[in-house]
Amino acid sequence: MGRRQEKKISIATLSGINLRKLYAFIARFPAYLVDYRLMRRLRGTDLSFPLYASMPILHEKNSDAGVMSGAYFHQDLLVARRIFENKPLKHVDIGSRIDGFVAHVAVFRSIEVLDIRNQTDTVKNIKFRQADLLNLPSDKINYTDSISSLHAIEHFGLGRYGDSLSYDGHIKGINNITQILKRGGKFYFSTPIGRQRIEFNAHRVFSVRHLLDLLTSQYTIDHFSYVSDAGELFENVALDEQGIVSNFGCSYGCGIWELTKK
Repeated sequence: MGRRQEKKISIATLSGINLRKLYAFIARFPAYLVDYRLMRRLRGTDLSFPLYASMPILHEKNSDAGVMSGAYFHQDLLVARRIFENKPLKHVDIGSRIDGFVAHVAVFRSIEVLDIRNQTDTVKNIKFRQADLLNLPSDKINYTDSISSLHAIEHFGLGRYGDSLSYDGHIKGINNITQILKRGGKFYFSTPIGRQRIEFNAHRVFSVRHLLDLLTSQYTIDHFSYVSDAGELFENVALDEQGIVSNFGCSYGCGIWELTKK
């Protein structure tokens, strides 16, 4: 795929156009009409179910039975499992996906969520508080023995979610998370890994070397896992020099860290 086509797809996506669904609609609509007419004949004189043609779903005809790959799928399951196994006294999350990781954790324990975005729905085992982690609430210092932030730090300070702009927002965010965590507590952390860059205002991508320099002054590394560009999980891998230099072969992968505060 050439760069010009990639740009067109990006603009279409940003404009709210799903090209996959559009192509499927154009290609499969004639067959849909054939199926619809057949269903009308099969119905015969039975009118107990009115038959409409107002909601054709054409992009799922040959799709897989769900998704079992990718950064969010693997990180949410892996970190939820580690929290279940480690059984902390209190667990706090910063900005992770509520309908993924947070929901997984809420199945077996309570979880407190801090996010710059608002959330008015209430669900058992999930306690929500709106907070900007670039400005740490004073009542959260030395607050918990377990904290997570999955695919969130890369957004801090880029304005994507209404936060104020901060070039080093990721550093401020990690430092504030460290203040929330008690000494000896666990920090579960994930973020994009690859060639280091800011794709404004979407996210940052971090080199593994930069993350090591950032994290090891305050934490010991218990486990490092990553999800490759192809969406495959590599669990508890060694942080060898070759992997660090190559960012484990990732351009936009996901590094998953389990850390203990020194």
